[in-house]
Amino acid sequence: MNTLEQFLCQSMVALTKSAPAYYNDDTRLISCLRSLASGLNWGDHASSAFARIIPEGSRVIVKPNFVLDDNQGPWTFDAVVTHSSIVRTVVRELLLTPASQISVGDAPVQGCDFNRLLRRTGLGEWAQDLMQREPRFTGIQDFRRTASFFKDGVRYAVENRVPESRYSLFDLGADSLLEPVTSAEPRFRVTCYDPKFLAQTHHRGRHQYLISRDILEADVVINLPKLKIHCKAGITNALKNLVGINGNKEYLPHHRFGGTSETGDCYPGKDPIKGLAEKLYDFRNSSNSVLRSKFVRQAVKPLNAVLKLRGEDTSLEGAWSGNDTVWRMTLDLNRILIYGRPDGSMAENPQRRVLHICDGIIAGQGRGPLSPQPFELGVILAGDNPAAVDWVGAHLLNFDPEKIPLLAGVFAKYRWPIASFSPSAISAIADQTHYSPAAVRATLGLPTPEHVPAGWSSAIRKDAGGVSSISLDEVSAESFDG
Repeated sequence: MNTLEQFLCQSMVALTKSAPAYYNDDTRLISCLRSLASGLNWGDHASSAFARIIPEGSRVIVKPNFVLDDNQGPWTFDAVVTHSSIVRTVVRELLLTPASQISVGDAPVQGCDFNRLLRRTGLGEWAQDLMQREPRFTGIQDFRRTASFFKDGVRYAVENRVPESRYSLFDLGADSLLEPVTSAEPRFRVTCYDPKFLAQTHHRGRHQYLISRDILEADVVINLPKLKIHCKAGITNALKNLVGINGNKEYLPHHRFGGTSETGDCYPGKDPIKGLAEKLYDFRNSSNSVLRSKFVRQAVKPLNAVLKLRGEDTSLEGAWSGNDTVWRMTLDLNRILIYGRPDGSMAENPQRRVLHICDGIIAGQGRGPLSPQPFELGVILAGDNPAAVDWVGAHLLNFDPEKIPLLAGVFAKYRWPIASFSPSAISAIADQTHYSPAAVRATLGLPTPEHVPAGWSSAIRKDAGGVSSISLDEVSAESFDG
């Protein structure tokens, strides 16, 4: 087994308790990072958190969660994105290694104002200053080919922001994890997007993704997710954060049209009211017509009123634990990151090292990923394998990971695997003490989240208490663009 393949069997996850005040204390953050790295044999306390794993001349890219420039709920921005202090600290530690090039990059949702995000976090000014002082740092990249905005309910796109030559097109074909749920008729959907585009990139025998070459040309990727509850995937952490390596939204199926009795996964069973609403949304999304948008907005009001009277969510985006699409797309992208070559082909062996350091100091609960309520979990966790990191992260959010399709699916048998161990092999280490994933939260005295989306209440651990479900009714359709 070569060095790059070792991640397949690395089931250890390191944790360190960290207070929100650490966001403003570089010395403490550096100490936390080096403590995690020492436990994982990445580095040491004396030199750098990455002293042992960054070969000389390596190209390194740091991939934070830059999903949006604001919290779409009434809460703080700290629960939405990876905190800027963690991004800065990781880059600082990387500059202490013999890496030849270091950059930061992500593809946030299409509606994100990237310049505003950099201003709010202070990372824009920091990056400009650092590039002037350190030639090895090449700045912060926006991987999106397309950005968009909404006016009068109509989506307007700004296309071709980055040359197509800076991307590689992958087609996983029959080896895609989406292939088993692909039907003859086009059923894949993503919120507020014309379904005909997904029909072109994902159908039987074809499953395409457009990946940034900045990612593919890196020797090492440092993945820096924000630990949050996710209304469609259950949890967004190490695995889900890597959706941000894809450049265009029309390559990212998030759910399938219809209920579970109709080969869809938007909602359980079959529901004529929801089915009609779905058709109206497709009608709206297939045209940039203000009149059409206004018509649909009025037409769905009585349908939503009926659903509310029945005590059901009006969200029609697969925002529940029965979503059988988003986890497959997420794992496809993780496999491409690990095994993909810059020419768009897939190797049989890993092509780059990927490390995961997760910001759970202020995590997100409730209506994640774009409207999360802050949850002061007070922990940073790290690991070599995203499956192990997310298994522990699910326990920290008080979920039963076996009831989250993303985490159940990552351990299945398929070509280009992500983990070669079973969940029973996963362990957590904190302060040189080993814990089982199920015990670590209570043993370390970490708090319990209080709110989960209604569609994920069934995934809460059976021994959990005091957890309330949050309806998605008040959240607009545009808000689930992540």
